[in-house]
Amino acid sequence: MLNQSNVEIGEQFLSAYSAHNWEGIRKLLHPIVKWTLPGDGAISGTAEGIDAVINRVKSIVDGKVYTQLHGILVGQFGLTLALHNSAVSEDGRVLEEELATVLTIESGLITKIDTYLSDVAGMEQYFIK
Repeated sequence: MLNQSNVEIGEQFLSAYSAHNWEGIRKLLHPIVKWTLPGDGAISGTAEGIDAVINRVKSIVDGKVYTQLHGILVGQFGLTLALHNSAVSEDGRVLEEELATVLTIESGLITKIDTYLSDVAGMEQYFIK
């Protein structure tokens, strides 16, 4: 069942993210993967390729971001992770945002990640360039 295997890929991605398992993430990504994230923060723009995507995940982890899963929404060619991010930096900056991360999956690998944020300005202030 394709949709169920896509859910499993999403769950594996979140699990590897939480465990800081970079090899686990690497195994889920297609070599041509692209990840778009809005705004003009240090993590914004398009990350192209496996290494760039993993480096973006590392930047988010380095920002001490706590990610909570609200749910997984299933589509025909992928899924959406409904998430909440929160963090407080050492200098007191606060991140509180709802987000949807859409994973496009082909042949069992993530080919595209598109993230949509509830507070782009807040993310930009937290992840200052």
